[in-house]
Amino acid sequence: MIRAIYIKGEDLTDAFFIRKKVFIEEQKIDVNIDFDDLDKDAIHVVAYEDNYPVGTGRLINKENIYIIGRIAVLKEKRGNYYGDLIVRMLIKKAFDSGAEFVDIHSQLSAISFYKKIGFKEYGKKYVVASIEHIDMRLLKENFKTCCSSNK
Repeated sequence: MIRAIYIKGEDLTDAFFIRKKVFIEEQKIDVNIDFDDLDKDAIHVVAYEDNYPVGTGRLINKENIYIIGRIAVLKEKRGNYYGDLIVRMLIKKAFDSGAEFVDIHSQLSAISFYKKIGFKEYGKKYVVASIEHIDMRLLKENFKTCCSSNK
């Protein structure tokens, strides 16, 4: 059984478990960079397969700028649309909350994933935790509610 839930201000153990596996253990990102004070106010999504956490992400709202981040899916579960589900749930929550656009700080390796959802690159590349990133934005009018095969 597959399910995904929103979490805010609750127990973030499952979200943190996934982020630790992906960002800290796999990508070697410093724990102090991944875990920050924004977690307590963010809206998180955790995806489960048979009650086991397999993916997560968060949405923060900074002065009416909605930013999706910390998108992580366990390595052995990638390619099964968990990331797509998580990102779309967070986008929907942002637009339902009044956002006109949603931003993401994308690792360069994830650009094509976000483009399939409708995000477009802007700005210059930059480095965070020794990983190249670029900002991407999705305008509300460009959001399609279903499926990773959108072009």
